[in-house]
Amino acid sequence: MITFILCLCFLVAMYFVYGKFVERVFGPDNRTTPALVKRDGIDYIPMPTWKIFMIQFLNIAGLGPIFGAILGAKFGMASFLWIVLGTVFAGAVHDYLAGMLSLRNGGESLPETVGRYLGMPTKQVMRVFSLLLMILVGVVFLSGPAGLLAKLTPETFDVNFWIVVIFVYYLLATLLPIDKVIGRIYPLFAAALIFMALGILVTLLISHPAIPEIWDGVSNTHPNPESFPIFPIMFVSIACGAISGFHATQSPMMAKCLKSEYHARPAFYGAMITEGIVALIWAAAATCFFGENGMDENNAAVIVDTITKTHLGTIGGILALLGVIAAPISTGDTALRTARLIAADFLKLPQKTIVKRLVLTVPIFAVTILLILWSTSDKSGFDVVWRYFAWFNQTLSVFTLWAVTVYLVRERKLFVVSLIPALFMTAVTSTYLLIAPECFHLAPSIAYPAGIVCTAVSLVWFALWMRRERRRG
Repeated sequence: MITFILCLCFLVAMYFVYGKFVERVFGPDNRTTPALVKRDGIDYIPMPTWKIFMIQFLNIAGLGPIFGAILGAKFGMASFLWIVLGTVFAGAVHDYLAGMLSLRNGGESLPETVGRYLGMPTKQVMRVFSLLLMILVGVVFLSGPAGLLAKLTPETFDVNFWIVVIFVYYLLATLLPIDKVIGRIYPLFAAALIFMALGILVTLLISHPAIPEIWDGVSNTHPNPESFPIFPIMFVSIACGAISGFHATQSPMMAKCLKSEYHARPAFYGAMITEGIVALIWAAAATCFFGENGMDENNAAVIVDTITKTHLGTIGGILALLGVIAAPISTGDTALRTARLIAADFLKLPQKTIVKRLVLTVPIFAVTILLILWSTSDKSGFDVVWRYFAWFNQTLSVFTLWAVTVYLVRERKLFVVSLIPALFMTAVTSTYLLIAPECFHLAPSIAYPAGIVCTAVSLVWFALWMRRERRRG
């Protein structure tokens, strides 16, 4: 329990210490923001900082810091370290700098920002990559809530009925001005998600359960450690609670609403720190659950339901429904809205009129429907979509971190703050692709050296590029 409390304190302290340091590295100023320059009443709308923080938190959180932390807790105390260190030195840095780059470039979407610093070929790859990820998010965060709602309602309201209902909501949230739906209900859902985590935290502090300490070791406690090694599987399993490429796709949406660059640290770095705290609380609660019930249970939704009812009583059941149903729906709708904005930037198509928004929304939703139909008709379809979503998610963070690093080099700023996490996540994603059961499934003796080679090549490429860049300067 001491380790858990120290980790919580560290996360809070680092918002004020390392968060302020990263802010100084970038150097915000008093320039006019896109929310004021490009105000259109649809996507560019000035909002209060507290509301932007709540929307950003729910956008990047959803079920990520809950389900990811629960699955990651099976790996033991290593999960605590990754949540804390990953959040402070990788995830929050990634989110803040990605948001600031979008802010500095007119609120542009992630592919445009990455292409600006990594070149046109990378921009084209990122456009396709990001659009596909956004659609995958819309798919994976729709089927689960629809299934749960079908179980809680009369037989007349089956899964297909709820898929249609949620899809209609997705359509409205994608098309309507951001302050009409997202700006009004997201702060409430975000507050409920935080309240649920804080409620569990209070009960943990009062009951003081036996949670392993860091000095007891960080050995892999997963029931199948040979197939699921800590590196790199755990680092992909715990994504949103440490670092997630999906976050960088959401930051531009809020960058369009900030009234000052000085509000970016609480909006981006602060939202990620909050998500890390939520993930740490759920990792601790899941550790207690596995200690009492074993690790046979793999359904994270069942574990969430048990934990909330155990720690929060009857009200916990209601909050569990809110977390398991509302949170993923909210993540799905912002993902599809982001897909529209990415396509709009790519096609240079203004989104002021409903007709132009429909021109982009209809094909995006058509592809989403096809994937939903496939994932619900094939028993293994959803699992396949989810696994590839997880890898796409972390790989996206690699592109973002390298783009940020290039920017910092060109501006002669302390680029090491993003270079180290860029190299680490390059190693994670390349090794995962080689060793994961759903990917190439190579032996560790091959996968690990190959991952090291990929990372080394990236470092050499960067060093050569920086040398040329400095000569030009």
